Amino acid sequence: MIRYLKLFFIITFVFPCLSLAQDKPLRITITDGVVEPLPLAIPKFLSEIIAVKEVAKNISSLVSEDLTKTGLFRIIPDDAHISKITNFKALLPYSDWKAINVQGLISGAVTITKLKNHDCEDHRGCLVVKYKLFDIFSENIISAKAVFAEPGDWRGIAHKIADDIYFHLTGEIGYFNSKIAFISESGLKNERLKRLAIMDYDGANVEFLTDQNDIVLTPKFSPDGSYLIYTSFKLGMPQVHIMNLRTKKADVLDERIQMSFSPEFSPDGSSIVMSVVNDANTDLYIVDINSGIRRRLTSGPAIETSPSFSPDGSKIVYESDRSGTQQLYVLPLGVGEGRRISFGGGSYGTPVWSPNGDLIAFTKKSGRRFHIGVMRTDGSEERLLTSSFLDEAPTWSPNGRVIMFFRDKAGSRGTSSVFSIDISGRNLRKIVTPNSGSDPSWSPLLN
Repeated sequence: MIRYLKLFFIITFVFPCLSLAQDKPLRITITDGVVEPLPLAIPKFLSEIIAVKEVAKNISSLVSEDLTKTGLFRIIPDDAHISKITNFKALLPYSDWKAINVQGLISGAVTITKLKNHDCEDHRGCLVVKYKLFDIFSENIISAKAVFAEPGDWRGIAHKIADDIYFHLTGEIGYFNSKIAFISESGLKNERLKRLAIMDYDGANVEFLTDQNDIVLTPKFSPDGSYLIYTSFKLGMPQVHIMNLRTKKADVLDERIQMSFSPEFSPDGSSIVMSVVNDANTDLYIVDINSGIRRRLTSGPAIETSPSFSPDGSKIVYESDRSGTQQLYVLPLGVGEGRRISFGGGSYGTPVWSPNGDLIAFTKKSGRRFHIGVMRTDGSEERLLTSSFLDEAPTWSPNGRVIMFFRDKAGSRGTSSVFSIDISGRNLRKIVTPNSGSDPSWSPLLN
């Protein structure tokens, strides 16, 4: 019988623990929130040609890093292995791996070769990685696949393999083969230079998309990951711009001479919701990308901003100060008015609907502290995950299990950094960036 993990998340938000009993399939058991990681072995991938020896080592190491960072898996070190894998096709000595209590094993082999019907730009051909995921105690192969890419894209291949392993062991999509758009900041806190940048989810492969000549803020990915929308002061006032990530060409979304900011794509990518300043009022508008036609969603003297669509596109959550302080509201896009959902004391902002549709992440200011938190879509069961001088701007991983945000340190020399945390409130991690970083936005899972 195939052993696997099945991730459940109960109403109390208690994070699941892994049942490692060897007489049962691996399942999730709900305990007090302490996770006992699943032990995996990932021997160094084999190189079928000398040219990829270092690449094979790097791929297996990065797969290990991806899975370890989740907090759900523990990698058994190589020096504890009883037997070595020297032939990808050879039968696996399961007893040797059972003896050191390995639950799952990933083996792989790497080469560069030319493939029929697949043209890679390198004259040698494509980088090809074959891998297998073994269930040690049932002595089964759970997954056996081959992936390929340009020879220089070994990181992308490693992330795809980790996503596949994660899926087969949890039943959920992964989030490793994804990108983060963010604002790279340099200089003193009150005079920071801001550049739009993009990177891998783990901070690698940083690419700058704008220069330092204008202020940029709040980037967001399109649902297919091919475009970014963001706020830019390039024309002297804040206006929403849209950038094609393939060509790097950016244009103003709406040519009207008005301030616009805090944009987000609709789930189908056909429209954008954003804040527009019109006649001294800041309200929400939805703009059709193809026609340019826009429709006003809110009206009144309050400042209404930071909209986020529900996954089915039927509602938005946003922040408004109509009650006297910043609070969260949910607005049906058909008929009706915004309904307040935040009542926990303090002020709330930057709400983001989860990919699964069951939670809303937010920033909360209470006293002198800022928090990243989550609540149900009706505002119930609020739970704070972080606390610091300034935590802000949550963004969800593609599978809804991790939230990324930025944290600003106090003082004139304080810097901002991007962090991630599980929705359990565990596993806080800093994402290393070349400069200070803010306003992260998580892409969908890439192909």
